[in-house]
Amino acid sequence: MKTRFLFPYWCRYLGYTLIIAHVPIALFRKILGFDTPGAAADPGLFNSHHIFFVTTTLAMAIGLFLVAFAKEKIEDEQISQLRLDSLQWAIYLNYILLTVTLILSSDKEHILLLNLWIPLIFFIIRFRWVIFRLNQSLSREG
Repeated sequence: MKTRFLFPYWCRYLGYTLIIAHVPIALFRKILGFDTPGAAADPGLFNSHHIFFVTTTLAMAIGLFLVAFAKEKIEDEQISQLRLDSLQWAIYLNYILLTVTLILSSDKEHILLLNLWIPLIFFIIRFRWVIFRLNQSLSREG
């Protein structure tokens, strides 16, 4: 994986900020009743429900994207290989979950969020876990 396409290291912290900011906003959206069916009184693309949904969804997606694709402090061939392997696992998992969800559910909003967030979340978790295990094995040897 070419590192010239990765974001600078500091973008990871910006991404975590967007992810953490998304949680209270999403809870606020539920409290206001924006998640209930028929909550949007005015139909159309630019109603308040749709704009709020798109804004919060994009904030979370951009945050996950920045965390997932920010450079490490030391970016070498091993980190690039771990990043590529984790991305491959994330895509596999995404298509398995997407296929199962398409068969078992008709809720389009949840299918969208599943397909948008799950690959990035799984990639981040697996990549961080593999780096954690690698660091532990190196500290035992040294």
